[in-house]
Amino acid sequence: MTRYHYIVGDVHACLEPLQALLNTVQFDPAFDRLWLTGDLIGRGPQPLETLTFIEQLGDAANAVLGNHDLNAIAVAEGLAPRRPDDELDSLLQAPQGPKLLTWLRHRPLLLRLPKLPYTIIHAGMPPIWDLDETTRRAQQAENRLQGPDYRTALKVLYGNSPDTWSDTHTADEQLRFIVNALTRMRYCSQDGRLLLKAKGAPEMAPADHYPWYAAPGNHLNPEQTTIVTGHWSTLGFREGPGYIALDTGCLWGGCLSLLRIDAKTPKAPPQVIQHSCPQYQSVHD
Repeated sequence: MTRYHYIVGDVHACLEPLQALLNTVQFDPAFDRLWLTGDLIGRGPQPLETLTFIEQLGDAANAVLGNHDLNAIAVAEGLAPRRPDDELDSLLQAPQGPKLLTWLRHRPLLLRLPKLPYTIIHAGMPPIWDLDETTRRAQQAENRLQGPDYRTALKVLYGNSPDTWSDTHTADEQLRFIVNALTRMRYCSQDGRLLLKAKGAPEMAPADHYPWYAAPGNHLNPEQTTIVTGHWSTLGFREGPGYIALDTGCLWGGCLSLLRIDAKTPKAPPQVIQHSCPQYQSVHD
């Protein structure tokens, strides 16, 4: 029987803070479950060790895909340029690298936690969709990313267009919109279009840019589920009706954040536990 569920924000290959957090809460894979908000790797120092650690937890751990995870997979396949700040060399050169990246590619874009009022999506839930529609569209994209023609799917992910959904879009256009919405979105327009260029905190946002969780007509429903996200380090820890933002910038010298949910009282407010990550500040100044 599960004792605690732990949801951890973006790790970005910073394995030491992840292990320190899990030691702090006395995580036991025999009794607890670990869930991660995506961007397991990318720009941090230990991509090989991080994926190995999480993959070896087996059924005790799962994660959603983040945009940096997808980039790493595309780089490994020779479908995206290799940049020095990706810090992927140890993973790409390791004999077990392909196996770990295949495991990563088979992570979902959306995780609805079993018997718990929480749903994990790396970037957020597009305001034009409710939870059921978002779940269906996530599965649509997962089928392509995990299927035999996954390389073709990876090739078409890059780009900011289309910025809104249409049933008349081509399959590739629909895939690009879904992945952008679930892994890259921060802001939307009043009518729900993705505004992907702005990355700063809401207090510094351009006019007519709405954080996805505050966009007019959004379908957040705290009675149904709480959307837990990562991705947006300049937002920091923030919560409101129906959402919790959990990326607190460990990679940039901030901290790594964790939600502890007691399986016996899943509707009680989760405990927030953080581990400071000052060792990474100088690396990314």
